[in-house]
Amino acid sequence: MRFSLLKAIKNTHRHPANRILHVVGLLLYVVAISMISGSLLNTNVNPFASLFLFMVAIALFLLGHKIEGNVRATTWVVLFKYLKECIGNRKKPK
Repeated sequence: MRFSLLKAIKNTHRHPANRILHVVGLLLYVVAISMISGSLLNTNVNPFASLFLFMVAIALFLLGHKIEGNVRATTWVVLFKYLKECIGNRKKPK
């Protein structure tokens, strides 16, 4: 059976609270990444604040998956499964 990344994402983000937490977490994640980038470029950004936002975003993602009941379906696990499938398909002779 072929692994579908889009199907896996849709199936692991059904609960409305999970979706809301992911949207808020994604916004915080983007702000944190931009703040971290800014601190690397020597702008006046507090690196601890950016790290805090980054951790809060990850906590929101995990909380959303806890509510959904699929903590093992976080992004890293899904990506690992997808990459494993891609690598496995390369090794198989056609």
